[in-house]
Amino acid sequence: MKLSQFGQQLTSDSGIVNLMADLGNALNVNPNLLFLGGGNPAKVDEFELLVSQLLSEIAQDPQALHKLVGVYQSPQGAEDFIQQLSHYFQQHCAWQVADKNIAITNGSQSAFFILINMLAGQAADATQHKHFLFPLMPEYLGYSDQGVADDYFVGAKPQIEEIGPDLFKYKIDFDNLHIDDKVAAICVSRPTNPTGNMITDDELNQLSDLAKQHNIPLIIDCAYGEPFPGIVYQSSNYQWQDHHILVLSLSKLGLPATRTGIVVAHPDLIQRVVKVNTIMSLANGNLGPELMTRMLAQGKVKSICKDMLLPFYQRKRDVLMNALRNELQGLPYRIHQPEGAFFLWLWLKDLPISSADLYQRLKQQGVLVMDGSPFFFALDDAWQHKQECLRLSYCQSDEVIESAAKIIGQEVKALYSKQA
Repeated sequence: MKLSQFGQQLTSDSGIVNLMADLGNALNVNPNLLFLGGGNPAKVDEFELLVSQLLSEIAQDPQALHKLVGVYQSPQGAEDFIQQLSHYFQQHCAWQVADKNIAITNGSQSAFFILINMLAGQAADATQHKHFLFPLMPEYLGYSDQGVADDYFVGAKPQIEEIGPDLFKYKIDFDNLHIDDKVAAICVSRPTNPTGNMITDDELNQLSDLAKQHNIPLIIDCAYGEPFPGIVYQSSNYQWQDHHILVLSLSKLGLPATRTGIVVAHPDLIQRVVKVNTIMSLANGNLGPELMTRMLAQGKVKSICKDMLLPFYQRKRDVLMNALRNELQGLPYRIHQPEGAFFLWLWLKDLPISSADLYQRLKQQGVLVMDGSPFFFALDDAWQHKQECLRLSYCQSDEVIESAAKIIGQEVKALYSKQA
């Protein structure tokens, strides 16, 4: 069988496919693995109890049940869901958006496939090949294989600020950030997957100004951030603007299996997203929108984020931070300042082997982490730092987190001892 260019591009090995294969193996096939990999949210019992109650309400209402399983959504998405979302954004975020600014997709991954291939690649007039610019690498590896051809992404190397004895922070190097007419859009995740970095309000405003000057959109992936699930450990003040495209998700709220993405953008772009999504998917699934509509209508979303999820993940973060500090004491490590999401980004300075090899060694020891190198996908240079980082999720039990940290510490100590 001979594949098309599209077929070859999307069936080759990729970081996101490997990530999901590892996640599926750990969660469904080999649950004895100490799992600090993947992006699956934690099991939050209080949230799942709420979901159970909502499902019971639906099951006991024949009309609601039929709407859930027996009716296609409209192309833009379920009308009542979109109305609840626009009201929430207006009331709680002070965004000047309406129903026409919102489209629903089958997950934010699908939304990015649409956006990347709508904006980047060969221009419609065939005069240029356009790119997405990632101004702060490393970035979410799930973007990296979404283009239907090669050469869709360019990235910028960060400045590194070392903080205290064992922390650091990536910052945008605006002096070396180059934007030309080949850049189709600027894209960031906030908080950043994989590092837990929160691009500052000032950095975001500068990116917004640059995007506006060049008449291109600023795309903000809010999968872990505001307005939901709100896994952000410091205050921020985001202001919506017409040239912004926000991509939200219900996954990290605790509903990853519902595959529900939300795009907030200018109405002209929304209509284009709707057309592509309809061709790709016909219609969106109903479960996520139905559950979220009820949570919004009952006024539960803000308290879910602030009172249920944020304290849960903040405590888990501290468990992993303390465990790593205990196990890596005396070694040349730093942890990215944890400002959001549910990952720690571990930098092992002058690591004697590559992070990819360390990932394999830890896997053999029964610990699954994420090799950091694929997250630098849009940087072509041979920067040693790209081979020195791991992404660690803290969504498991305290016992799993502490046991995994112990094995990581033992393996890393052995490597540095051999080097010495």
